[in-house]
Amino acid sequence: MKTYSQKSSEIAREWYVIDASTMPLGKLAVVIADKLMGKSKVTYTPHIDNGDYVIVTNAKKIVVTGNKMVDKKYYRHSGFPGGLTELKLEEVIEKNPEIAIREAVKGMLPKNKLAADRLARLRVFNGAEHAHTAQQPKEIK
Repeated sequence: MKTYSQKSSEIAREWYVIDASTMPLGKLAVVIADKLMGKSKVTYTPHIDNGDYVIVTNAKKIVVTGNKMVDKKYYRHSGFPGGLTELKLEEVIEKNPEIAIREAVKGMLPKNKLAADRLARLRVFNGAEHAHTAQQPKEIK
């Protein structure tokens, strides 16, 4: 019996939509990363990017447990001395909640050459409406 290896020409991508207010941020990131990698498909091949598109709605209504709104911090550095910027999760959600979701999903993806392409298939929207109704996305419960 031979092991099946999917070819790039056989990839069929689907669209999924998920509501960010239905589950905590970490569990949401696991579900999204699973769909972006294509691990839930029977034809999963580790070296081929056969994942699907994921649309996240209601990003402003992110749910977290415990004191993460105050304790969780996001860092970035300008490259200059003293250029370290620190933001709390609640500040990030006020400014741009897409950053919180993207960083959580990025942490769940494997660190390889396929990660950037997988993350590019993630679409995040602040409200309940999204611009991809023409793709007829399936809803993830």
